[in-house]
Amino acid sequence: MGRHGTIAGRKAAQDAKRGQVFTKYARAITMAARAGGDPDYNVSLKHAIERAKSINMPNDNITRAIKKGTGEDSSETYESGSFEGYGPGGVAVIVDVLTDNKNRTTSAIKHAFDKNNGNLGVPGCVSYMFERKGYILVEKTEEVGEDALMEAALEAGAEDLVTGEDSFEIYTAPDVLDQVADALRSAGYELVEADVEYIPSIEAAPDEAALKSLYKLIDQLEDNDDVQKVYHNCAIDLEGLE
Repeated sequence: MGRHGTIAGRKAAQDAKRGQVFTKYARAITMAARAGGDPDYNVSLKHAIERAKSINMPNDNITRAIKKGTGEDSSETYESGSFEGYGPGGVAVIVDVLTDNKNRTTSAIKHAFDKNNGNLGVPGCVSYMFERKGYILVEKTEEVGEDALMEAALEAGAEDLVTGEDSFEIYTAPDVLDQVADALRSAGYELVEADVEYIPSIEAAPDEAALKSLYKLIDQLEDNDDVQKVYHNCAIDLEGLE
């Protein structure tokens, strides 16, 4: 499923923007910690910390972000939100944000869509084309057998496993994501990512010109510190379209 690209591509993009990715993940931890600073009792915080650790964010950064969320350090406050619209070629796009200035973020998101032949829409205009699913990513290595991984995932409650170029993508109902992830970790598997995401139920396949514009749109959105994640329903891998 090309939407996520290869693990190598993901790691290269994260390395190129490591400081920016730290900022995004720290905000996510801060936001999640508002509901409590103990990840054993706060699933959202647990996911946010796991994502931060997957890119080797220092523990001090994680601790500071938690303190901001619990109120021990109240120097910054954030609110979550999402934007929906159509990118080039009619591709559906959802943008999740955490911001301390909603007007600034709205203006920046609208500018990105306008500049790259897209149209920012109203809430609900494209989300009906997606499902909320638990998503687990496991790197494909010689030590990870597809059959054994599938058996472990399905026994733990997963719905499906899809084999990619250099990874296995496991899909679950949102409410059993933790159950499946914990079972796989206990079985010795290393998870690259485990989170609840928007997964397309309807896909689009734009032409080459639209693909290049779509790449630019998504790149500009992801460059914004307020943007946490960008989801789209393009069935074609966007890696290498710079």
